Amino acid sequence: MDESAKRIGFPSPGQIFDPVGRALEVIGDRWTLVLLRQLLGGPKGFQELRMRTGIAPRVLSGRLKQLADDGFVEAVGGGPRSLYGVSARGRSLEPIIASIARWWIHHGLEDLEIDPVRFTDTSAQSVIESLPFLLREDRASEAEVTFEIRLTGEGGGVWTVVITKGHCEVQAGFAAHADVRYTAEARIWCGVALGLIDARDAVRRGGMTKDGGKAAMDHYFHQIAPSGRLSPELATASNTSPGGPEEAA
Repeated sequence: MDESAKRIGFPSPGQIFDPVGRALEVIGDRWTLVLLRQLLGGPKGFQELRMRTGIAPRVLSGRLKQLADDGFVEAVGGGPRSLYGVSARGRSLEPIIASIARWWIHHGLEDLEIDPVRFTDTSAQSVIESLPFLLREDRASEAEVTFEIRLTGEGGGVWTVVITKGHCEVQAGFAAHADVRYTAEARIWCGVALGLIDARDAVRRGGMTKDGGKAAMDHYFHQIAPSGRLSPELATASNTSPGGPEEAA
């Protein structure tokens, strides 16, 4: 506190009972919630956290040490590779992390005029693992449906997305029983998921195939791209064949 403030009698920030301010003193450092968000999905190694977050090695090392010292992160597993896991204290922040993510999806993205086209160049994994934050709770409140997503090309893989009574869970791997299966090139699927490509158009043009029931993922999830924001490059990429099924995607 500066001398003028002392003379006038102004309190320091730490003297004020402000739950928001005091909480941010603990969890407000850059990368804290980003790293905890990643670890809430399961234990991860140093290099995987680098790949998922883009944090520089020195910064990541320092943040993980601080999170461990503060009791939010702990070492897990007994194998040859060190893994970091979220502690019970870290898991208590899950509702806060989910609320921040949903705020950005519902308000921040549009208010800040962020161009979602750039996200199709990142790993499809990051988009798929964010689906719980994109869930339309009103439409999913009574749903019980399992989707399997098979993606080819760079960033490809297989994931299972389960919606149960307003809750969405994402897991890597094939579904034991899928009601609907999507197959697409990773970048095309990201464009569909973000709303940059119309799902039905991608199926009709052959850029994506849909097998199984009539349930459609775009019914249950928010598409964050503004209407009419279709990327010409993605539109061309999705037009892999002139025909194809015209069922709901």
